[in-house]
Amino acid sequence: MAELEAGSISMAAGGGGRLRNALSGVLCAFTLLLIGVLAFSIRLFSVIKYESVIHEFDPYFNYRVTQFLSKSGIYEFWNWFDDRTWYPLGRVIGGTVYPGLTLTAGTIWWLLNSLNIPLSVETVCVFTAPIFSANASWATYLLTKEAKGHGAGLMAATILAMVPSYISRSVAGSYDNEAVAIFALIFTFYLYVKTLNTGSLFYATLNALSYFYMVCSWGGYTFIINLIPMHVLLCIVTGRYSSRLYVAYAPLVVLGTLLAALVPVVGFNAVLTSEHFASFLVFIILHVVALVYYIKGLLTPRLFKVAMTFVLTVGLALCFAVVAILAALVASSPTKGWSGRSLSLLDPTYASKYIPIIASVSEHQPPTWPSYFMAINVLAFLVPAGIISCFLPLSDASSFLVLYLVTSVYFSGVMVRLMLVLAPAVCILSGIALSEAFNVLTRSMKFQRPISDDTLPTAGDSTPGSSSTATITTSTKNANIKKEKMGTISKERSSKKSRKETELVGSSPVRPEKEEKLCVLPSEASAMGILFLIMLCGLYVIHCVWAAAEAYSAPSIVLTSRSHDRLHVYDDFRESYAWLRHNTEVDDKVASWWDYGYQTTAMANRTVIVDNNTWNNTHIATVGTAMSSPEKGAWEIFNSLDVKYVLVVFGGLIGYPSDDINKFLWMVRIGGGEFPHIKEQDYLRDGNYRVDAQGTPTMLNCLMYKLSYYRFAETDGKGFDRARRYEIGRKHFKLTHFEEVFTTQHWMVRIYKLKPQKNRVRGKLKLKLKSSSKTSLMRKGAGKKNPWR
Repeated sequence: MAELEAGSISMAAGGGGRLRNALSGVLCAFTLLLIGVLAFSIRLFSVIKYESVIHEFDPYFNYRVTQFLSKSGIYEFWNWFDDRTWYPLGRVIGGTVYPGLTLTAGTIWWLLNSLNIPLSVETVCVFTAPIFSANASWATYLLTKEAKGHGAGLMAATILAMVPSYISRSVAGSYDNEAVAIFALIFTFYLYVKTLNTGSLFYATLNALSYFYMVCSWGGYTFIINLIPMHVLLCIVTGRYSSRLYVAYAPLVVLGTLLAALVPVVGFNAVLTSEHFASFLVFIILHVVALVYYIKGLLTPRLFKVAMTFVLTVGLALCFAVVAILAALVASSPTKGWSGRSLSLLDPTYASKYIPIIASVSEHQPPTWPSYFMAINVLAFLVPAGIISCFLPLSDASSFLVLYLVTSVYFSGVMVRLMLVLAPAVCILSGIALSEAFNVLTRSMKFQRPISDDTLPTAGDSTPGSSSTATITTSTKNANIKKEKMGTISKERSSKKSRKETELVGSSPVRPEKEEKLCVLPSEASAMGILFLIMLCGLYVIHCVWAAAEAYSAPSIVLTSRSHDRLHVYDDFRESYAWLRHNTEVDDKVASWWDYGYQTTAMANRTVIVDNNTWNNTHIATVGTAMSSPEKGAWEIFNSLDVKYVLVVFGGLIGYPSDDINKFLWMVRIGGGEFPHIKEQDYLRDGNYRVDAQGTPTMLNCLMYKLSYYRFAETDGKGFDRARRYEIGRKHFKLTHFEEVFTTQHWMVRIYKLKPQKNRVRGKLKLKLKSSSKTSLMRKGAGKKNPWR
């Protein structure tokens, strides 16, 4: 009877465990669904507060490419030569663009239309980033779960869904490569760690495919192909090599490199550029180590030493040979096989010294401490605790997370744009820290009891459940004793080890009262700790909602400002592009600084000289030289490029600081890098850049100054520049080679037309006719006497 009763109890316990697991799985899935809804909905403030519109500059090019893909198809897309950009050079779109974002949005649009859901291409582009932010949150859960369990995974996914650093590049309308690339980055890391934990070749193949999607989506894929080899090398050096490590890495390098070479924008760069050489070197080292471990299992210790010497000799010789070949390949390159952006990451001063066009981009500047607090907020204080948790205990997955954090911290300190790569690492480690903290505090609250002299534990009350982290109440101990007795009856045939453990239960000494107090937090401290963590999370949520609603929701193409009485909306950009589209010829060429090239092509449908691709530094330097030159020289440069209209952005009337006057020194530096007669010193007064009365004559006579401040003094009679906070130096002047054709309502965008050459020729002919007629009259009157003498 006792055995039957014990068996029924064990079956009931097993059924209860299965039910508990099923309920926990359903609850976990429901929580993940809510996290996805949160990640999607918090990014909709831009649509709710403003309208469904594409943001920034690069997204307009991506939107234009997606439109072409949806209309013409995939084959036309790969062979598309765009003659409306980089005139007169043009651009092969299929071979110079990362197609992952375009193909993803195009596929979503095609599926929706196949299901008779008639959404426009623009609507799909607007909501692609919020959709993939939910996917990124779920991928974060999977990655963190592999390292620290379900609780840490849910916490990390929730944090990533709201982190401002990721929201800044994934709000509705932010249709840029990072919208899908961050999901691909995290998912690739998850599959790598999953393969590392399981040794499954299936997950290794999926990892290579995920890496291929990342290569298609963003140039930041080089971060993956360098971080994973670093982790593999770390595992080898620390003696953590295993067959699982080999399966996780070798297929990624072989299959991933072959797939990456299929992307036209990458091509043979996957094997010829220095960014990929580290993966090949670690690949060779991994095979040498695998060979050593294989031989060790076959030979005796004596023969193994001989074979070890031979293998190491051959392996080192092979490594040196590969290094020599790679050095020979990159020696001919002035940048040693590295791209300009990669060199800027390795040497933060490189771009400012040699490539000013990279240094001129605001998102390529190093971040400040306030920008870190804005991007990750209170997570900065949780990351150290997460690092400590990863070392207790240290596993291959947790060591990878720590390495990911360390490298991303460095790169984010070099370039503010890469704070986007830092965000997942910070969220994962913060989620681990919060999960571990809540576990400790809630268990302390659960097992806490008041300690007094009459309730001191005895030896007979001690159970195997007693641990150094909890103090159990008397009733709980009695229940545990009953369970142990029934378990002892039902397990009479157990091993000697379990019998010894059961005997130790009754004879184990009771730990002193002081040790229990040291290992368990008091109930008051636990409650205060839980309240503090909840308050910290509440402050984080408030900051994230504010950042999503106020800081990152406004589209840059429509500007707003608040005064004491109302909201001011400045829609000058779309006003100017609409004017170009309706009032100029289809084949007219428009010159502007490269920042506005994508928007001009997409919204005005006009040909531009340069745009945001910045692939040809000489062409951009030509435009910069024209803007830096006097009016006549600028007219000659633009006329040689067949330019008909010049567009400048001016913020002096409304106080808009990101106008062309504030960007002008970069035009001078880039132009001077190709054309030495443009010198930055000529535009500075005592090392200061000024456009007031203290401005240099070169500055006050250049084309950018004239096109920006033409007729500006008529607005208030003084010519007070609200963006620079002083009166301009040269107020009243006329244009001889350009004529103003359109200025927007708030003077933010000004468009000028080049005067035709025939006007200047007629003027010269007229002067020649006057001089010739005067000469002939003087000759005729030379023989006559002057009556006035």
